[in-house]
Amino acid sequence: MEKTSEKNTAAFTHLSTLSQYIIPFGNYIFPLIIWTNYKDKSEFADHHGKQALNFQLSLLLYTLILALIAIPIFITVILQNIPMEAVFNDHDFVIRNFDFQAHIGMLSVGITAVVLFGLLKFVEFFLVIYASIKASNGELYKYPITIPFIK
Repeated sequence: MEKTSEKNTAAFTHLSTLSQYIIPFGNYIFPLIIWTNYKDKSEFADHHGKQALNFQLSLLLYTLILALIAIPIFITVILQNIPMEAVFNDHDFVIRNFDFQAHIGMLSVGITAVVLFGLLKFVEFFLVIYASIKASNGELYKYPITIPFIK
């Protein structure tokens, strides 16, 4: 049975990853600080610290892969349609001379990558909350789709 302080530390480790919405790279910095301070004191906190960091590193890898797919596609499509013209008519924004039909396949892949990124961020938020609840209840939790970088 874990002590209340160990449960709170483990839960706070997971919740500290949400600092990414306020502080850049806070989702790596704060869990790393908490984990390094408590990994030798508590096996429970050590497990949850590793899980939080591995999940964040896995999400970073997935985000980089999605960006490497989407960004070149959008740049290529835009550069191939350089003579396009953007016009403001009354309250409308119109793009002329942009050939969607010739690039629909590439645009579909790029849009799919962007949608997957959005879905990944949405799921991340709820998994972090769920993991912190499990940790505060004294249960071990392992995030799905996580690569075990730290063992």
